[in-house]
Amino acid sequence: MIVIATYVISDIHGQYDMFMELLEMINFKETDTLYVLGDVLDRGPHPIKVLRKLMKTPNAICMVGNHELMAVKCLEYLMKEITDMSIEELDEEMLDNLVNWQYNGSKTTIDEFGKLSFDEKQDVLDFIKEFLIYDEVTVSDRDYLLVHAGLGNYSPEKDIEDYSLRELIWLRADYDVQYFKDKFVITGHTPTQSIVDNPRPGFIYRKNNHIAIDCGACYSGGRLAAICLETGEEFYSSPNV
Repeated sequence: MIVIATYVISDIHGQYDMFMELLEMINFKETDTLYVLGDVLDRGPHPIKVLRKLMKTPNAICMVGNHELMAVKCLEYLMKEITDMSIEELDEEMLDNLVNWQYNGSKTTIDEFGKLSFDEKQDVLDFIKEFLIYDEVTVSDRDYLLVHAGLGNYSPEKDIEDYSLRELIWLRADYDVQYFKDKFVITGHTPTQSIVDNPRPGFIYRKNNHIAIDCGACYSGGRLAAICLETGEEFYSSPNV
């Protein structure tokens, strides 16, 4: 009998070794499904290497994170040859994008991206552009909403389609509010070390039908986490040292 499992991880942030350790730990198979809730890129040492591993993993489904949004805008510009036209395109908005991305840890992404051929760069950009904004799945008779950050400016009257990209990708979840009675919301974006009154900082956090799985893999002492939706079992990489 083939056992099929569904796993969710988030905020890999270039931690390729942690990612591979976690895949080995869960014995990830071709029959399983892996959901990645964004922020594959930036900060850690090998963001493009992680991304290219995901490109070769057809049973991985990626959501977009704020770091992918920043990267796509800037990498498309950086791919252009330095010409009078491209310099003219460096307007105030693009300059702000580049500065903001740099502030948020773009260096490792730019360094690895720059070593690719033109066609490889284009393939990476095309892959990122296919990331989903959110997904809704049912596993073992439980319903889940998978999204990078949460439902910013939450209102019980709003449908998921009514939320802006910023509200889903940038604004943090409010763990003191139960968004749905009959659905679990799984998010990354907010390291569990930073959640107020969290009794287990650095581990998966559950409250009010929220499941927060960003365990700060890119920070000292942080880990990359995975959760199995069939069993609720939690898995953790070795800590970042």
